[in-house]
Amino acid sequence: MKDKKDHRIEIIAVGSELLTPFFQDTNSLYLTQRLNDLAMDVSYKTIVGDDWTDLTQSIQEALSHAHLIIAMGGLGPTKDDRTREAFATVLERKLIFKEEILKKIEARFKRRGMFMPQVNKKQAYIIKGALILDNKNGTAPGQWLDTKEHIIVLLPGPPHELKPMFEASVWPRLQKLRTDYVARRVLKTAGLTESKIESLIFDAYPKASHLNLTTLAYPGQIEIHMTAHSKESKAQAERRVKKLEKAILARLNDSVFSASGAELEEVIGNLLCLNKKNLAVAESCTGGFLGHRITNVPGSSEYFIQGIVAYSNEAKTNQLGISPDLIEKQGAVSPQVAQAMATGIKEKANSSYGLAVTGIAGPTGGTPEKPVGLVYIALAWDKGTEVSKNLFLGNREAIKFQSSQKALDMLRRHLLKS
Repeated sequence: MKDKKDHRIEIIAVGSELLTPFFQDTNSLYLTQRLNDLAMDVSYKTIVGDDWTDLTQSIQEALSHAHLIIAMGGLGPTKDDRTREAFATVLERKLIFKEEILKKIEARFKRRGMFMPQVNKKQAYIIKGALILDNKNGTAPGQWLDTKEHIIVLLPGPPHELKPMFEASVWPRLQKLRTDYVARRVLKTAGLTESKIESLIFDAYPKASHLNLTTLAYPGQIEIHMTAHSKESKAQAERRVKKLEKAILARLNDSVFSASGAELEEVIGNLLCLNKKNLAVAESCTGGFLGHRITNVPGSSEYFIQGIVAYSNEAKTNQLGISPDLIEKQGAVSPQVAQAMATGIKEKANSSYGLAVTGIAGPTGGTPEKPVGLVYIALAWDKGTEVSKNLFLGNREAIKFQSSQKALDMLRRHLLKS
C-alpha cells in the first residue's frame, strides 16, 4: 500500500438513462454488498451520462483518488456506448481487436438464427493489457486491467449479464486482494423508537477499531447493523461480532424479532407453526396489505385461514357481524370496533387468532379528535382480546405499512408469551 488511494474503491455507473427518473442504478448496491463481503469498503459512487467530456472527466477523477475502479454500462454496440473508448483514451492505451471475441458474438447471433449487425464489431475491441471477462449472457465482454497503480474492471450494464460475470470472473480475482476478514449481524427490532433503542444500548457501542455498530431507522422497524473485522481469520471476526450481538440482545430482549434476516411475517409464521395455531385477519385501512404480507411467505397456507377487507361500515356489519349501533356510537375507527372486528373474524374463520386493523391512513379523513395516522389494532384469542391505540406518522403508504408491522408484532409478542 503506497497511500490512501490504495484503500479506496469507486463504482462508476455509466448511462444517461440513469440520470432520469425512469431508471435506477441497482447494480452498485449489489456490487457494494459483494465488496463488503470481502471487507472492502466503497469510497465513491458516480453516475455519469454518455457525454464524452463528462465520461472522461469522471474517469480521470476516479483514477486520481481510487485504486480499484469498477465501471458498469456503456459496453454495448451503439454509438453512445463509449466506456471502453473513454478508459482507453484517458489511460493512453490502444484498443486491440480480438478475433476470438468477434467469433463468439457471431456464434451467439447464429444460434438465434440471426446475422450479426456490423455495429457489434466494436465489442471485440479490448484495452491493451486487459484480460477478457467472458459474457455467457450477452455480447459485451468485460475487462480486467491491472496497471500496477490501478485495477480497473469494466462490466456490462444489464444485471443479468453483470452479476454472473462478477461472480465467475471478478470475485475470484478480488479474493486474492483480500487483506481483511469480516463478519456481520443485523438485528431487526419492532415496538421501540430509535431514541429508546439508543438509550438502551449506548454503553454497548464498541470502542475497538475492529468493531462497528450502526442503527438504521425505517417506518415501524429499527435495524442494528454490527460489523467485526479481523486480519487473522473469518472465525475470529465471527467470534467478535457474536460477542457484540450477545451484549445488544441482552439489552433489547423481545424487541428483537430477527437476528437471521427474516422479516416479521416470516417470524410470526414460524411461531404459529411451532405453537400449532392459525390466524385470520380483518382489515380496514390497510386494505389487504396485512394479508398480503402474511401470504407472501411460502407455506403460509399451513397457518393462515382467511382474510377479509371490510373497508366500508356496511362490510364490517355484513362480513364481520359488527352491530351498526356500535359503529354509529363509537365510530369505525375506535377500540371497540377494532375489538369487534378481531373477535368477528376469529369466529367467522374458527381460527386460533383474529387480528384486526382499523384507522385513518390519510391524507384526508382526519379530524382533531381522530387525526390521520390514528390506527387501532386488535388481537383476539380463545381467552381474551387486546387492543392497541397508535398514532403513526408519514404518508398513506407509510401508515399502512406501520399498521401491518404493529399488528404482526402484537401477535408475535403474544405468541412468545403463550
